[in-house]
Parts: sequence; C-alpha cells; structure tokens
Amino acid sequence: MSGAVSAAGAGLGAGLGAELGAELGAGLGAGLGAKLGDRPEAGLGAELGDRFEETSGTSGIVRAMAEIDARVRALPSSVHAGLSASVALTVTERDTAASLRSGDVPVLGTPRLVALCEEASCRALDGRLGPDFTSVASRLQFDHLGPVAVGSTVTAEATLEKVEGRRLSFTISVALDADDRAGLIAAGRLTRVVVHRPTFLAKARCSEPVGNHPVDAGGHAGGHAGGDAGG
Repeated sequence: MSGAVSAAGAGLGAGLGAELGAELGAGLGAGLGAKLGDRPEAGLGAELGDRFEETSGTSGIVRAMAEIDARVRALPSSVHAGLSASVALTVTERDTAASLRSGDVPVLGTPRLVALCEEASCRALDGRLGPDFTSVASRLQFDHLGPVAVGSTVTAEATLEKVEGRRLSFTISVALDADDRAGLIAAGRLTRVVVHRPTFLAKARCSEPVGNHPVDAGGHAGGHAGGDAGG
C-alpha cells in the first residue's frame, strides 16, 4: 500500500513540477517582454516564452535564459569606436529657420543642422547592425555656433566615440566648406540606441499629432539644442 502511495505521490509531484515549470516559464517570458519595452532584447520575448514552455523546470529555464542572453548582449564586431561618416548640404530656403518655424531669420535652422548630424550618424552604421535591427536617437547635446546664409555649403560629420552595450555615443560637428569660409558652425554629442525594428514599430502608437508638430518617437524626447545662431 505504502509503495502505491509513494508511486502516486511521485507521479503527482512530477506532473505538478512540469506544469509549474511551464506556467512559470510563460509568465517570466511575458513579464520580461513587457519590462524590456523597446529595447532590442524585447523582440525575443515571445521566443523566450516558447523556450520556457518547451523546457519546463529550473534547469531548462536557466539554459534558455543563458542562450538568449548571449545572443542579445553582443553587437556585431563591425560596430566599434572610430566609425565615421559625413554628409554635405547646400542651404536652400527650405532649410532656413523661417521655413522650419524655428525662428524668423532666413539662415540655416538648428533643426536642419540636427537632422544632418543624425543622417551622418546613421550613415556611419550603414550595413553594420544586422537584419531586423536599427538605431534611434535617444539623447542630444548640441551647440549652434554661427549663422549660415542660403547658398552656402556645410558638411556634418559624426564619429562613433563609445559603444556601451546597445548604447552608441557619437561626437558630431558641422563646418562650412572651405570654398565659403572655413569654420565650425555646430558641435555636440548624440546618443543612439540599437533596437529590434519589428518590436519598436509594434510599440509605436498611431495618434493625431499635437497641433502641427508631430513628435519624433525615435529621436529627440531627451534632447537639448543650445545656442541661438540659427533659430
């Protein structure tokens, strides 16, 4: 009798253990996906939940966590400090502070300069992040140092200075071309964060823009532009 009870207890314990492992795994997977938000690792949240369910039990969970963690931590070796790119722009009326509504003077506007620097930083990363990954701007420190007239040509340069996990720190600068008059027009720092593209886009909420100024969800919520040279 005692042997039958023991066998039944063992069977019940094994069944409960497997069921508990599966539920725990699914719960942890969902919780992790929610907490990661728009970080690139969040794109693996669903896969993590599936792996937990397939490998119920503590040892299976640990193995699944270790494998996926190793995959999401390291950026490709092609992303490293020293990468740089430059972008040139000949200023037109559309690029002025008056046209961009960032001021009322007909000179190169600060928003256009910032966009030019972001473009340079993106070019520095072209083809280096791998499929399904991209980068978005998360922080900006920017000084606009001098006015630039319509017809002048400027060149923005972005150099990757530091790689910290998925966080990429760039130094940025804009100068007038030598044919105009050599000189630094703007300088600063830009931080980009590598994200899982499908997950990031899935989190984007479609809504009516506030007034006439839609918010750039991937760019400037944490940014700051200093100086008043261009408006």
